Amino acid sequence: MLLHKDKFEILNYTLNKTKLLRVLPFNVEYYRYYNSVGDEISPADCVKDLGIHMKNDASWTTHIDVITREAKRLAGWVLGVFRDRSAPTMVLLLKSLIRPKLEYCSPLWSPCKVGDIAKIENIQRFFTRRIADCKGKNYWERLEHLQILSLQRRRERYMIIHMWKIYQGLAPNSTNISFYVHQRHGPKAVVPRLITTAQKSVQTLRDASFGVRAAQLFNRMPDDVRLAPSLDSLKARLGDFLATVPDFPPVRGYTSPRDNSLVARLTEGK
Repeated sequence: MLLHKDKFEILNYTLNKTKLLRVLPFNVEYYRYYNSVGDEISPADCVKDLGIHMKNDASWTTHIDVITREAKRLAGWVLGVFRDRSAPTMVLLLKSLIRPKLEYCSPLWSPCKVGDIAKIENIQRFFTRRIADCKGKNYWERLEHLQILSLQRRRERYMIIHMWKIYQGLAPNSTNISFYVHQRHGPKAVVPRLITTAQKSVQTLRDASFGVRAAQLFNRMPDDVRLAPSLDSLKARLGDFLATVPDFPPVRGYTSPRDNSLVARLTEGK
């Protein structure tokens, strides 16, 4: 990523072709770049790198469209090949084949918009509806009956785990997140400061970024979760804690009583 005073641009190199993704602000002029043979790199509406699609408005709608389409097609294939509709078999197929399509690199692109969250959630909703002993149950009831988390909650779980890894030095701190140790509550992440003079679109991107959301999630975890001595211990403690937090993700046709994000739920609980 190249950062300039008035804009930032992302260069994406793939094999023999190079694309330039021009991002904020939305103006016609852009800095000129050239590849190794001297050809000018033209701006692109969307680029793909390591399986992730990013649009020139810094949104992830294209990526979400792609992964939900592929996951839905895979779910149809699974239901056509496997005839067993028992809960153990169906949950195993969901975890091993379908979820990975929807969760790859999710801390980077995890959406905030209700429509995008519901679109991803609809894949798991569609699949669990076919489980034999879930007939007559709505999606929220199926999550509780099967003892599985919503995809929204799972993405937040990944953010928390990755933030813990960064704090422990087990993952690269590529976004330069800072931490401090509170005298009573242990490690806390520093939430990047909001620049009030920035454009509204920039503020929205800031609020949806990993550096902000993951820091907020990490800071709201119980002390024993943040102070976990090992990764296995962290996952066990985090799993126990998340089991106590209501999980009612937004889905089409359902009216959620409140924002289902952990940040909102734990803030309300204070």
